[in-house]
Amino acid sequence: MAKNPSDDFDDEELIRAEFDSMVEGLSLDESTPNTYLDDLENNVDENYYLPPKLPRQSPRDFFISMKEAIERWFYRGGPRDDDDGAHL
Repeated sequence: MAKNPSDDFDDEELIRAEFDSMVEGLSLDESTPNTYLDDLENNVDENYYLPPKLPRQSPRDFFISMKEAIERWFYRGGPRDDDDGAHL
């Protein structure tokens, strides 16, 4: 069976019409001046955690707070579990 050249033209026309109908629904509107790459570059992240600024301590105050923290950890209340993996 010989193929009619007009059938090829109809197929191409059909493909172009389907492609045009798909492209019609796409929006190329860039409503924001930023792109995703700009946001990454500017480190815009809603889930970013900013730790609070702690007041500066003198070396003496730092040493005292460190000593208290170690004592709280070492002499913590409750039953002692010597096999907890934390050894000094």
